[in-house]
Amino acid sequence: MTPKQKIQRREMLTNAHNDYEKGLNLHAFFKVSDHAIGEDLVQDTFMKTWKYLVKGGEIDTMKAFLYHVLNNLIIDQYRKRKTTSLDALLEKGFDLSTGDGESLFDVLDGKAAIISIQRLPLIYQKVIRMRYVQHLSLEEMALITGQTKNVMSVQVHRGLAKLKVLHETRH
Repeated sequence: MTPKQKIQRREMLTNAHNDYEKGLNLHAFFKVSDHAIGEDLVQDTFMKTWKYLVKGGEIDTMKAFLYHVLNNLIIDQYRKRKTTSLDALLEKGFDLSTGDGESLFDVLDGKAAIISIQRLPLIYQKVIRMRYVQHLSLEEMALITGQTKNVMSVQVHRGLAKLKVLHETRH
């Protein structure tokens, strides 16, 4: 590349920067919802464009080329694994609680449900235990009992309905 060509390309990129930077920043902010990241992406767009021009690349329509490069960088940004700092999470309202109050209630409700299972008819006790205590799939339950998957599904549904009635009458 001759010095004259280098000066022409530098002027072309400078003019493009002056003409399109604001629009590119708005476009990037709209896509990534962060001013700092959007500005970084726009700067990377101009850097990539400059490298392309230095290598001898020809650009017919500068505006279209810049938006094309920016959109590719935005896609790369979307694909990056996002890391979030604890401070950012706390600012957005995330509450890091030290108590396990809700999980304790879940455990107690689970124990109450298991006790309620014992009050079901024997056929429903068996399928509810297999499904929700042993975490077996309908296919596995069908293999164990020799029944069809559809029959297992119906029995689980009916057992849950009876269990709900028992649980509601208990409270």
